[in-house]
Amino acid sequence: MMHFIALPRLARLGLAAVLTLLASCQKKEAATPDTATANTADSTITTFRHPGVVVSAASLNLVASQANAGDATRTAGYNKVVDYMNQYAVPTSFPAVVYVVGSGGSPTEDQIRRDCILAYACALRWVKTGSATYANHAKQILNGYAYNFQRYSTSPKPDGSPTEFRQTYLEAAWVAPTFVAAGEIIRYYQVNGTGAGWSATDVAKFSDFLNNLKNNYVNNVPGAISDTNNWQASYCYAKMALGVWFNSTTVYDSGYDYLLQIMPQLVYSDGAVKELRDRDCVHPQYTLTAMTYAAETARIQGNTALYEANGQLIKNGWNKFEDAEAGSYSRNCSGSQIFPGIETAYNYYGTAKLASLRDRQDPYGVSGDKTFLGFTSFTHRSIGTVR
Repeated sequence: MMHFIALPRLARLGLAAVLTLLASCQKKEAATPDTATANTADSTITTFRHPGVVVSAASLNLVASQANAGDATRTAGYNKVVDYMNQYAVPTSFPAVVYVVGSGGSPTEDQIRRDCILAYACALRWVKTGSATYANHAKQILNGYAYNFQRYSTSPKPDGSPTEFRQTYLEAAWVAPTFVAAGEIIRYYQVNGTGAGWSATDVAKFSDFLNNLKNNYVNNVPGAISDTNNWQASYCYAKMALGVWFNSTTVYDSGYDYLLQIMPQLVYSDGAVKELRDRDCVHPQYTLTAMTYAAETARIQGNTALYEANGQLIKNGWNKFEDAEAGSYSRNCSGSQIFPGIETAYNYYGTAKLASLRDRQDPYGVSGDKTFLGFTSFTHRSIGTVR
């Protein structure tokens, strides 16, 4: 039997869409979606902490000081930032229209994914080195999209069939929080008391860009698909990140509340993320990474409820993925790329099983498809409770 709690902020998402999403998850399988009711409530945030998406001023201070002091482990993580920047040049032109290709990619789709992570990498390198060059590179990318991006569109799939327009909603939900994470650092962080010098005019234009992503794409995710999976998890993380940027509890809680609501529907009763059993080794990591980054953002804002929800569901999902990597689950993911969200999850939970998964491929840069920010071995390895 399905259980759900009507949440005050969820009303804005449309009750009919929520009911459809929940109903679609009732599957008659040996291991069924865990329908235990979550303890749901608004985040209770009154004042947002900045930078406040995945990383904080305190955590950045810590990791920068350790890397600059020669800590070998932190430096290995930082080298992933440098490697990424060496691989991709800072762009000088930016697409007005980003064309999304289902089950494939386009030059503009590849560029926006690559560039939002590059802006984040530049921001992190500025944090570590204090060199204004890297802050300026980050601003060049953020401003490039703020002043040039107009809309998403679609192009045919590799097999010639049309790409559904709803895919643009997911693409925006992937890039928006990474753009925000980069923007939060450039807007608020200070190196030795000196900020990045991002003008108020440019910040306002960047806010317009984020509002475009939020209002025309991200907000449409919940009603766009009849299942509950990585799409909704990505939506929740994106809305929380956007809420931090806009200092809006309404926007933030629309993601926070919805994630608490759907978390039990994202996993089977054996602890596996649905798509791990039903699909492949990549899509379940979209779900796990989105939930982990949402939980880390909430932790920075003073609330660990997402990390603790449903008997530490996020931890249990990563545990099952370790089983798959070890070849001891029904889907064998041995040798599959592990997403960098594992480093962040391990920092919070600190269990031996998550350490085993983390240690398989550390230090972490970014995933090959560039759907989520990375460099977590630099930003999160063994940072403890600092926020």
